[in-house]
Amino acid sequence: MDLAEMRRTYGLGELLESQVAPDPVVQFQTWLEQAREVGLAEPNAMVLATADQAGRPSARTVLLKRVDERGFVFYTNQQSRKADDLAANPHCALVFPWHAMERQVRVEGTVTKLPGDEVDEYFASRPRESQLGAWASQQSQPVASREELDLQYESYERQWPEGTEISTPYFWGGYLVAPEAFEFWQGRTGRLHDRLAYRRTSSGGDWELSRLQP
Repeated sequence: MDLAEMRRTYGLGELLESQVAPDPVVQFQTWLEQAREVGLAEPNAMVLATADQAGRPSARTVLLKRVDERGFVFYTNQQSRKADDLAANPHCALVFPWHAMERQVRVEGTVTKLPGDEVDEYFASRPRESQLGAWASQQSQPVASREELDLQYESYERQWPEGTEISTPYFWGGYLVAPEAFEFWQGRTGRLHDRLAYRRTSSGGDWELSRLQP
């Protein structure tokens, strides 16, 4: 396999200043809905990049569960590596790689933890299997085998039989990423891609829009 020869020509669309909303959150919601409408698999999947106190980076895919004027919300085990990173360094970045649409969105921001009532409300809405899985998995910790992990799951199945309410794990929670910068990317012919970036103004209120060279 010759990776150097793996390339494709982009040309599904364009991204002009006249086409985007003044508010990048509104623009993101528009693109997210378009990704959903064309049947993109898990359009709410996003790469979350974090760094620990020493600046060592790590990245993983998580699911966006809400986006509004406050920012981007996801949920996770708060004893995981990503949670450790965010506790030491609350700055993070998100990437939504919508390859089939020749689009990408990058977001940079700062996280805060969600209040317990919001976490409980969301956890109660999850499928039972996902609730039990949250209890069973000591995320990012080593496990001797798949069988041991399955046994942990089965023990919580016995603790909460079908039909019983499963409480939110004490080590599980949600995060809000308050955005400070956005970049919307649209693939174009000849690698002259469109890149439109939003940043907060110095007053911290409105957003400034600029075009970046590809």
